[in-house]
Amino acid sequence: MKCKLSAGTVVFWWLCCSLTAGAQIPEIKRIDPSNWWVGMKNPEVQLLVYGRDISASKVALRKYPGVKLKKTQETENPNYLFLDIEISKTARPGKITFVFENASGNVEKTYELKARTGFQPAGVDARDFIYLLLPDRFSNGDPSNDKFSDMADTQMDRRNPWSRHGGDLQGVINHLDYFTELGATALWLNPVIENNQPLTNEGGQMRSAYHGYGFTDHYAVDKRLGGNEAYKKLIDEAHKKGLKIVQDAVYNHVGVNHWFINDLPMASWLNRWDNYTNTSYKDQALLDPHASAYDRKVARDGWFVPFLPDLNHANPFVANYLIQHALWTVEYFGIDAWRIDTYFYNDMEFMNRCNQALLDEYPKIHIFGESWVNSVANQAYFTKNNINVPFKCNLPGTVDFQLYFAINAALNEKPGWNDGVQKLYQVLAQDYLYQHPEKLVNFLDNHDLDRFLSVIGEDENKFRTGLIWLMTLRGIPQLYYGTEIMMKNFKNPSDAEVRRDFPGGWEGDAANKFVKSGRTDKENEAFAFVKLLADFRKNSSALTTGKFVQFTPFDDGIYAYFRVSASQKVMVISNTSDQLKEVGTSRFEEIIGKTPTARNIINNTTHDQFSTLKIKPKETLVFEIK
Repeated sequence: MKCKLSAGTVVFWWLCCSLTAGAQIPEIKRIDPSNWWVGMKNPEVQLLVYGRDISASKVALRKYPGVKLKKTQETENPNYLFLDIEISKTARPGKITFVFENASGNVEKTYELKARTGFQPAGVDARDFIYLLLPDRFSNGDPSNDKFSDMADTQMDRRNPWSRHGGDLQGVINHLDYFTELGATALWLNPVIENNQPLTNEGGQMRSAYHGYGFTDHYAVDKRLGGNEAYKKLIDEAHKKGLKIVQDAVYNHVGVNHWFINDLPMASWLNRWDNYTNTSYKDQALLDPHASAYDRKVARDGWFVPFLPDLNHANPFVANYLIQHALWTVEYFGIDAWRIDTYFYNDMEFMNRCNQALLDEYPKIHIFGESWVNSVANQAYFTKNNINVPFKCNLPGTVDFQLYFAINAALNEKPGWNDGVQKLYQVLAQDYLYQHPEKLVNFLDNHDLDRFLSVIGEDENKFRTGLIWLMTLRGIPQLYYGTEIMMKNFKNPSDAEVRRDFPGGWEGDAANKFVKSGRTDKENEAFAFVKLLADFRKNSSALTTGKFVQFTPFDDGIYAYFRVSASQKVMVISNTSDQLKEVGTSRFEEIIGKTPTARNIINNTTHDQFSTLKIKPKETLVFEIK
């Protein structure tokens, strides 16, 4: 997520947070996590207990075989207790009972330990094709949950680009066949966790938190999307159709209206400053060996925006809370992969601990982060890398912003010695910095960026080339919703312009782009092109598991690369210039041999004589070499 700071919106509500006192009969309002499981690899879990004057209570655990209450910890806020419990391998599923007692009386509270289902995440890898969608803007499957009078934001107005539009999880369920028809194998939804946020004034516009990045209750899916049960239903139905689910996670911050922000467990729960301090958004300060300690602290601990309180990961209670929520989410819902928002703004020691906890429990899960940085080296730093630095990140993958920048340069700049497609070649030539470049997630656009078709000037040849690169380069391809039907726009005047509703997702829409009959000829051509590439990729050992070999492009704008497995060779060759080019293939003999034949996978024609290729301006060809 990327936002701009709006001047004049800072309110130091968090400095005015009062901590109540005074003992009364224990009152339990909530326990987080809301349940746990027997048989987890880590036998310990820390329960956050919230209730009026709860710290004045003595806590006992009624005898339950295999479960111990190891420690009770108070904080400066009397409304919180933290209970450390141990669940042995011999413990059975059931309900344990805590007794909270003070001078005024006692109360019992049961807590459920569930049996595990045996679910293990499938993960996502280079064999997958991820489809990214914004639930509020995709499809409204259940109008009854559009708005609720008891929530901070009661607006729902499709005419207003900054308001909620009513899209929900049932709407996603209704179109699962659309994703499989397109060839997607995984769905990444922007955050579904409750965002009970008030409207915020940004640049003079009152904007809702429809995007999902301001959590207000970690253990509740937003009821305007359908709630926990709708999310479980979506995941179950998606899994039946062979679709994986990627959860969008946020550790750096929460919403200003999060329930624990309104009554902080302790002052150190947040990163706090004498005067409001925004992050610099500068990743360089975190890695620069010459950087000041002040600049490092501002980059890491400064707030992302004033209405997203910044969590202090150095606080062990905060760290445990977030790590346990991640484990709970994967286990409770059945998540296959984990995308982490605003990755480099987090404390890296905390992130390593959190990543490792997920990987220890779920070895096949894929975790990738969003590090919107300005160099390949810095991007590599925030994932598993081969760089000789004192601190090593353990994040398995990342979204590849450097490849995104390079693809745009390759398509929009004139070929030159260091321009155009040279930049794509140079970025990929630095893959030696990563331990696993095949685990990076490639993209042409997303919810924070100008739409791809607009960036390339609505040029259909560039559009096809970009899609080919997306689906054939090393890494895991991710498509943003609507790109397959040529949705377009720039972010100006706001991100909402690139988050418009998918046509046909609402009853009464003028056109239904989910079906062939509702799309224009050009839209159907684009959809069919994505489907062709996705289907070929799905069945291609070279594209999904093969090595990547590229040849140096020259000033003429010709760029060629290969994907090679033991059983298949795929050649991709692009002419990024404005002129017809004739290219001899002898240069590629080390891969294709001396007398190859080839099948053009775009038009399914066979080339028995493959010594010379004629490539039109802005054209990219894809061959399966025989």
